Amino acid sequence: MNELEPDYDTEGVVKKFMFVNRKAPYGTIYALEILETVLISAAFDQDVSVVFMDDGVFQIKKGQDTKAINVKNFSPTYRALEGYDVEKLFVERESMEARGLAVDDFVVPVEVLSAEELGGLMDQQDVIITG
Repeated sequence: MNELEPDYDTEGVVKKFMFVNRKAPYGTIYALEILETVLISAAFDQDVSVVFMDDGVFQIKKGQDTKAINVKNFSPTYRALEGYDVEKLFVERESMEARGLAVDDFVVPVEVLSAEELGGLMDQQDVIITG
């Protein structure tokens, strides 16, 4: 290390990361990129939570058939989150209900929270990344 670089000891530092999925699963790169970032953050032992709201609730919907659009269905990858100790998965109640979905429609267990409750949870985070 040279003299101009500060010596930061970040070993053992854990930050609260919240990833907010707001986009439909296909048609843009946002959903897949957020998922990959969640996995990377968890691999570095950070405190990770994931929120699905707006059209992002479709990312975890069961029964996705992507053959017609010729892309790989990556929704089963969300089941791997538990192996990375990512167990804080939230769905915004208003988004879920507006799209006619219920908790049983998702490929992973989620906690359903109101927009107000999610706002309170967001206030507790160190980093929020949306996509």
